[in-house]
Amino acid sequence: MKIDGRTRPAGIIGWPVGHSLSPAMHNAAYEDLGLNWVYLPLPVADQAGLVRVVDAIRSLPFVGFNVTMPFKQAMLELCDEVAMFAQMAGAVNTVHCVDGKLIGYNTDGRGLLEALEEEAGFSPEGKRVAVIGAGGAAGAACVGFVLGKVERMTVVNRSMDKAEELLSRFERYLRGVEAHAAVLGPEAEEAVRNADLVVNATPLGMKADDPSPVPTEWLHPGQVVCDMIYHPRTTPLLDAAGTVGATAVGGLGMLVAQGALAIDIWSEAAQTRAPREVMRAAAEDAIAALESEGEGDR
Repeated sequence: MKIDGRTRPAGIIGWPVGHSLSPAMHNAAYEDLGLNWVYLPLPVADQAGLVRVVDAIRSLPFVGFNVTMPFKQAMLELCDEVAMFAQMAGAVNTVHCVDGKLIGYNTDGRGLLEALEEEAGFSPEGKRVAVIGAGGAAGAACVGFVLGKVERMTVVNRSMDKAEELLSRFERYLRGVEAHAAVLGPEAEEAVRNADLVVNATPLGMKADDPSPVPTEWLHPGQVVCDMIYHPRTTPLLDAAGTVGATAVGGLGMLVAQGALAIDIWSEAAQTRAPREVMRAAAEDAIAALESEGEGDR
């Protein structure tokens, strides 16, 4: 990689970002595309720091930046414009810098749909889905499913209030999609058993001793079971899916796709499409390096 006076920076803001796969993915893509860009980890410890960094970026030649936990929701208020998908999700994960203006997007939902199509041949239209969790990741997944015209979408969460709050953001966008909230119990079991697709949008599975977010007996052959976690590569939910003969999809494909979609937004004027295969190979190499170092969590 050659850095000179014309190199344009990009990066990822979050805390922590030391083990983020995004720098490896993005820099590999920039090299493949011949873009004179460089992607940097930008660790920011608190919201006050976020405001300062974002203000500084306005004056620098950034092409754009990504936002990860815990700032995706806070970034909504710091953008000059927010695209509809990000408004629906209630979170911004991608920002395009255009003449000092910050335009916020959320590429997670579209990234999820792209990964499901690529890895499982899954098309959401007319299907029944169960989303486990009601946080920012669940909101992004729901964006994808509403846009994909699912027949029925059930958000399963420990707190009914939080699940209903999430779904309330989608009321005016549903256009025939049945949307329901359920707490873990008989209603959730019915939703998961009847779902064509089950998605884990919680952190359960990131630690070695985590349980599956749903019991194995709720799953069955013919389902697609997706865990949005990408490191570790396998989780209790994915293991359970394999045990019962369901199609298991990990979170790496979604990570690659949402990052690639960010590049597609930033490089729109150049009419380039981010190289998904190159980015995935770089991400897999980065995960292997973390595993060799004994890093259990992302």
